[in-house]
Amino acid sequence: MFTRDELEAAAALVHRSVPPSPQLRWPMLDAATGARVVVKHENANPTGAFKVRGGVTFIDWLRRTQPDSPGIITATRGNHGQSQARAAVAAGLRAVVYVPRGNSPEKNAAMEAWGADLRVHGDDFDEAREEAFRVAEAEGLTIVPPFHPELVRGVATYAYELLSAEPGIEVLYVPIGCGSGICGCIAARDALDHGAEIVGVVSENAPVAKLSAEAGRAMSTNAGSTFADGMAVRVAVPEALEIYAKGAARIITVSDAEIAEAIRLHWRATHHAAEGAGAAPLAGLLQERAAMAGREVAIIQCGGNIDAGKMAQVLQGGVPAP
Repeated sequence: MFTRDELEAAAALVHRSVPPSPQLRWPMLDAATGARVVVKHENANPTGAFKVRGGVTFIDWLRRTQPDSPGIITATRGNHGQSQARAAVAAGLRAVVYVPRGNSPEKNAAMEAWGADLRVHGDDFDEAREEAFRVAEAEGLTIVPPFHPELVRGVATYAYELLSAEPGIEVLYVPIGCGSGICGCIAARDALDHGAEIVGVVSENAPVAKLSAEAGRAMSTNAGSTFADGMAVRVAVPEALEIYAKGAARIITVSDAEIAEAIRLHWRATHHAAEGAGAAPLAGLLQERAAMAGREVAIIQCGGNIDAGKMAQVLQGGVPAP
């Protein structure tokens, strides 16, 4: 998908405003999983999530290819919107961001703090996305889709950092929403000729990526209700599916209860807060712990943007409602 030189150029661009994130080992995670675990802490980034990288590369591409564009319009559950607002406003552009009703109040506040013109529409991400696409032309704004080569080239830089520093990684667990993260991992793995097996993780309540990969075609479902909002997607993205269906070793499902337990383990073992999607890779590793015993494993902690109320509920042993 990308050459090593293209990813090195992306990393150089991203690192002007987003430092490389830490990749750390935590003995308590090793003890809990039986594996030798490396955590890629994308939660330590500006905006608290991996998406910030794609904002840098997309807005740079937009300014070079569409210099007259007044700004962007997109839809999100939060992390993508923060990324795009941060990069667009820094470049002097407008950033219109659609979210569904009931979206995370704290993510909404963060997007507005980064300068987003926040608008609420629909009952889920896909309805918000459809509305953003509908009004884009009327407002003269450039659509930022959930999947775009420049978004992937940006987010691939986290896997490029990780796999360059850790050539011994055997298995890498990464969550799937619309697919930019796992596609970035596959792109970096292939560009580096690394041997890591990549395992995608989806919510059992939003399994469209797994169902689509198994069917060999992009599908849509009525299921997208999970408190792990970064994975709450009902409609598969065909361009992403083409990459992860071939490049991932397998895609597994985890329950909201397993995700909540992984959030608690992240907190006990690392004292880092993980949002639902950020904890899903650890939930996947815990599910496969017998097969991973003694192996070199990486998990992508893709974000830490969990609302305080939900975090409190999880730490008290609960499972938040979607």
